Amino acid sequence: MLDSLLRDCGLTREELYITNIVKCHPPGNRDPKEEEKEACFPYLKYETFLLKPKIIVCLGRVAAQRIISPDFKITRQHGTWICRKNCALTATYHPSAILRDASKYDIVKKDFCEIVRKRDELS
Repeated sequence: MLDSLLRDCGLTREELYITNIVKCHPPGNRDPKEEEKEACFPYLKYETFLLKPKIIVCLGRVAAQRIISPDFKITRQHGTWICRKNCALTATYHPSAILRDASKYDIVKKDFCEIVRKRDELS
């Protein structure tokens, strides 16, 4: 699903760095517990320190609530931008949400195309 979204907006995986807020998958496909997110956060901070990204895209509510704002509402705020420490941040639905609800594809595709536009603006 992610590859389809990227392709439809003219991106490839080689142009991106993909990481997760937790470094192992929680059992039963559950949301990560707060202590799991906290335990992994130093690794994520170090990754961003090393890479110094111009854009960070949070895929899904869990990532957006950890990276952008604890009260982030993915249904209302996806596709919006904030700037923090010279980095543009946004969020969209996780690609797995499209697998559960195919009607979200066009919404997420629009968000991804806006990410490409923002990348071009910042280049």
